[in-house]
Amino acid sequence: MTVIPNYRWRMAPEGLATRRQLRALGLRPGGQDVAAQLERPRRRRGPLVAYLYRIDRAKPVRPMTPARRAALAKAMTARRTCPECRRDAGYCIPPTLGMCGACAYPEE
Repeated sequence: MTVIPNYRWRMAPEGLATRRQLRALGLRPGGQDVAAQLERPRRRRGPLVAYLYRIDRAKPVRPMTPARRAALAKAMTARRTCPECRRDAGYCIPPTLGMCGACAYPEE
């Protein structure tokens, strides 16, 4: 097992980025292994951990194809459709309710 470097919050060297930071640059990890780990301390729980990747090894984000766009639109429509009344709620149905607000609370 390889030991990866561990850095404190805001102390990581240049050339490393999290997945979100790579995405903001139009990049993705591209199959590379985690280069380092970033820890942000918290008071009552264990530290938050973020994995860092090398920017120079990152690959460009794959372009959105028409088929991927259609699949994403279909998935989002399914998340917005209420299983009770079969209407588009206009927002993603919360999994805790399992239905739109009108069906979950009909008297309000």
